[in-house]
Amino acid sequence: MAKESMKAREAKRAKMAARYAAKREALKTSGDYAALDKLPKNASPVRMHNRCKLTGRPRGYMRVFGISRVLFRKMALAGKIPGVTKASW
Repeated sequence: MAKESMKAREAKRAKMAARYAAKREALKTSGDYAALDKLPKNASPVRMHNRCKLTGRPRGYMRVFGISRVLFRKMALAGKIPGVTKASW
């Protein structure tokens, strides 16, 4: 389980990246890199990191489901994810 501060930091980065997205795109197309450099660092979407929506785990993130591999396996075996079954042959 990730610290609440780490989850909050990622949420803050996502919010700031969304706020500055249009402005960043306009500055990129005009080629004004000096003004682009003056924007906040957290306004860049590159600084965001995918985290599990439920636990906040930063590694083993499954983009399709939005959760970590550990939680995915636990939920899949419990039958909580529709359409996902354990392979057997």
